Amino acid sequence: MNIYFELIAFSLIIGIGATVIMDIYAIVLKRLFNIPSLDYALLGRWIGHFKNGIFFHKTIIQAEKIRYERTIGWIAHYSIGISFACLLLLIWGTGWAYHPTLLPALAIGILTTVAPFFLMQPAFGFGIAAAKTPHPAIARFRSLKTHTIYGIGLYLAALLLSRVMA
Repeated sequence: MNIYFELIAFSLIIGIGATVIMDIYAIVLKRLFNIPSLDYALLGRWIGHFKNGIFFHKTIIQAEKIRYERTIGWIAHYSIGISFACLLLLIWGTGWAYHPTLLPALAIGILTTVAPFFLMQPAFGFGIAAAKTPHPAIARFRSLKTHTIYGIGLYLAALLLSRVMA
């Protein structure tokens, strides 16, 4: 199989699978414990303001709404999940997808916490690592847990893919 085709196909399958697992985790938290997850409309709103050269907000919640922001946010959410899966495959090689192991997937999952801590949360007006939120430690712990679940999802999606390819 062509290495570039493999990279793209495996990134799509593993990234979507891992993101679905992360979303299932968010649904379980919401239904069982009433713990909300990120409203992806806010992600879409943030991205929607890029066209105006606005990348940082005092608070994204009060920023002007963008048409189709929820759709944009969900597409971005899955695109980011696919991109991080691609990163895993670029570092460990597409051969990892044939014989996945947990440690690389967990490493990528945990390392992706850098994105919300140092990019999204500051850009949303929440401060570095949610420092400006009412309960920063709780927000940080939730981000870390969610991204760890994403890492587990990377492993599980790759494991399922490897079984299908066997």
